[in-house]
Amino acid sequence: MPNNHSLDLAPIVLFVFVRADHAKKTLEALAGNDLAAESDLIVYSDGARNDKEETAVNEVRALVKSARGFRSVLIVERQTNYGLARNIIEGVTDVCNRYGRVIVLEDDLVTSPTFLSFMNAALDRHKADKQVWHISGWNYPVDPAGLGDAFFLRVMNCWGWATWGDRWKHFEKNTDKLIAEFDRKMIRKFDLEDSGVFWSQILLNQQGRINTWAIYWYATIFKNGGLCLNPAISYVDNIGHDGSGTHGSKAAQVYSTGLNKNSYPHFSGHIIENSVAIQQIIQFYENIKPTLAQRIRSKIFSILRRMGL
Repeated sequence: MPNNHSLDLAPIVLFVFVRADHAKKTLEALAGNDLAAESDLIVYSDGARNDKEETAVNEVRALVKSARGFRSVLIVERQTNYGLARNIIEGVTDVCNRYGRVIVLEDDLVTSPTFLSFMNAALDRHKADKQVWHISGWNYPVDPAGLGDAFFLRVMNCWGWATWGDRWKHFEKNTDKLIAEFDRKMIRKFDLEDSGVFWSQILLNQQGRINTWAIYWYATIFKNGGLCLNPAISYVDNIGHDGSGTHGSKAAQVYSTGLNKNSYPHFSGHIIENSVAIQQIIQFYENIKPTLAQRIRSKIFSILRRMGL
């Protein structure tokens, strides 16, 4: 594996809104990364929906302006409320157009000190592998034995991720077109053998009950036969399940994993989906199925309320 300092480091994009306490932890952990001082940080701060949120938005913006530990910090302050989906789609598109690659975080994610090392190494390793569309920083709390340091999945995880501009340019959010393109066999595979987790989000978007982005990136990857690289042990912890939203502490226990400190992961030369990992994830969802629908709905609506959708 090449020395990390020889890599063309990707810019880090951070999306923030009104939670200064969470954003502070995210920034502190990120600044503690091994490659932070050599990395450019671009922060997209969404605008308030009302006068009450204005104070919280300004508090977050003041926090970001005081951020240290990076090569540079650029803040893009939205003058109106974009909502999380539009903010991420437009922000990632802009950065990909300018830099050709991007590492993406939201303001409730705490990273391992080696998160940037893993993401940049993976971006460099697979930049010419057109079957690889996405790098995930988080993995499900499954048994890592037999998965190696990193492995491939069809499923896209959005809790700390990265991609390249030549893949992201294919991103499309067109619900009706997507539903028309997917037959029953595709839906079953996309939904991990009818887990009820993924395809339901497409239908909720169609019904206007939610307005999200991540499920469409997964669908874009899936339609193009792409794969996502996952670490066997997560480099990211989601602290948004701490009770600040309706999801509560039980979800934190369900999705919680330890943080990976490995700076030099081994990347397999075989770009093929890991069948063991897929079965473990299917079983993970099966185990929480009695309350899964409620948890998914709570999480989605909690995010929408917090992030301005």
